[in-house]
Amino acid sequence: MTNLVYKRVSTDQQSTARQNLVLHEAGIEDPVVFEEDPGTSSRLHPLQRPKFRALLDYARPGDTVHISEMFRLVRGTGHILDVLDVLHRDQVALRIHDGAFSAMDLTARHPRTGELLSTVKFMVQTLAAAGELQRDLQRELTYDGLRAAEAKGAKGGRRPAVAAAKTDDVRTAYLEGRSIAALARDHGVSRGAIRTAVADLLPDHTAADEDVPAPELTVTLDMPGKVADYLRTTELEPAERAALDQGTTVRRGQGYTLRVSAVPAVHRQLLARCQPLDGGQGLPAVPAQRKARREYENRVSTLKPCP
Repeated sequence: MTNLVYKRVSTDQQSTARQNLVLHEAGIEDPVVFEEDPGTSSRLHPLQRPKFRALLDYARPGDTVHISEMFRLVRGTGHILDVLDVLHRDQVALRIHDGAFSAMDLTARHPRTGELLSTVKFMVQTLAAAGELQRDLQRELTYDGLRAAEAKGAKGGRRPAVAAAKTDDVRTAYLEGRSIAALARDHGVSRGAIRTAVADLLPDHTAADEDVPAPELTVTLDMPGKVADYLRTTELEPAERAALDQGTTVRRGQGYTLRVSAVPAVHRQLLARCQPLDGGQGLPAVPAQRKARREYENRVSTLKPCP
């Protein structure tokens, strides 16, 4: 029997130091380590991640998968149940060494039916929902903190793409007649970054060579409830999350649709996020979820492409 260790961080600015400490304290003997590339997002289904797929291909019946905390492997409830089904099929055990799931045997099955024990399934769903609530609260607190900082004059957002040491050179070149497009190519940055660096030097109307695209208009589409339920369990960009949170629920018999207003680009991003509902690459597909995603895809496909 082999001990298989799985590690992952969500951004390339994070490290596995804490995971290493938890796993070291667990005293795992002769571990075979599978570590995702830095920045592998948790919104990518575990069964689609390269290193976890490699781990499953390597695993043999009787092996044990070790992770420091559950969220290193999965986020949403659906992902957890998908992974447990695959591990049960392959007769591979799962051991979590820290957090709420560490005291549970997540692979426990009914001796006659072979299905996941109802008590285990209930606890998994409850704890996963609690984790999602915690992340939502953290997101709200972060938003409130940013608003408070802005009220005090602090400025958030990304750092300027043009380094401070190069700003004077950019401004001088612009005054000498160099176009914004040419400066963007010279410094390998966006035109917006150049415009920010020379903002106080710009005329009232920007030059035609900037080719600034017209802003996209907000479009309202009905998103099937099953798609909305799935997206709420995944990590989204701020604009995507805001569109989802501000959607209006419309009851449809036993189910519902979410009326989402957003620019076409955000609708397309949300559609891409729910791709796992179609199944494929070893993932189980629920017919109702797949049908719901296709309905949303048909509505998004009617939107005009970006200019």
